[in-house]
Amino acid sequence: MAKAGVGALGVVLLAVLIFLAVSSWSRQPAAARPSAQPINFPHNTHVETYKIDCQYCHADARRSEYAGLPSVQRCLGCHKITAADRPEIQKLAEYGAKGEPIPWVRVFKVPEFTYFPHKPHVRSGVTCQTCHGPVETMTTAAGRTGPQLVNDALNVAGLRPASPPLSMGWCIDCHRKDNATRGMKAPLDCVTCHH
Repeated sequence: MAKAGVGALGVVLLAVLIFLAVSSWSRQPAAARPSAQPINFPHNTHVETYKIDCQYCHADARRSEYAGLPSVQRCLGCHKITAADRPEIQKLAEYGAKGEPIPWVRVFKVPEFTYFPHKPHVRSGVTCQTCHGPVETMTTAAGRTGPQLVNDALNVAGLRPASPPLSMGWCIDCHRKDNATRGMKAPLDCVTCHH
């Protein structure tokens, strides 16, 4: 009878451990999920087909903490003429006519207690793809980051390349690698990102 009790206790403990592992698996610091956007913006068309540089639209990346989003007027600079008859461009024109900004839904986000300035990264030659993945190939910008069971299973099976996790360890590893291989002086102290 004692052996049966030990066996049952082992099963219960195993179930509790599995539950804790699965429930904590989705707790990710920088999970970026595809979001429904007010306008479908195909990055691949703008970047791969028309060769528009990321910083044309995200102009604040080289001079600010945030990469920023283009104004409606910047978009309409091309789209008053180009593809003006398409439904998504007509939505853009409606925002312009109302004088309202496009209410984009944020895709990439680091935790609130983290400070991440784009400016030093852009100025030191870190490409957008290093942190955001192959945005130029995406029809909808979406990060698939963080330790999620489905993501990890697809990565292991080779069905999806692993996206940057945008975690503290990943960032520190990148700084160390750049310091060692590129002769950079990327900071490694805590107050760089946490202050």
